[in-house]
Amino acid sequence: MSLQTKPEPTSSAGGVSSNRTTFDNLPDSGYLRQAQLIPDVVPISSATLWRKCKDGTFPRPVKLSQRVSAWRVGDIRNWLDTQSKVGAT
Repeated sequence: MSLQTKPEPTSSAGGVSSNRTTFDNLPDSGYLRQAQLIPDVVPISSATLWRKCKDGTFPRPVKLSQRVSAWRVGDIRNWLDTQSKVGAT
């Protein structure tokens, strides 16, 4: 019996990880799981992600099933745009 391990994110020639490339190519109606968000798309820890969800400063995930939560790509893009505007002020 062989055990499958989670593949490590690979980097392209430009140094961008595969999760970030996937994020950039998804439609706004797509979904991302936590492992696809952290740290490539949103450079925060898991604990900080859930704390921000709880206090309303990060989009809340959507329950896709009893044990599966994911974030809408469009919500994450809007949050990232807002963060860049706040940082530029």
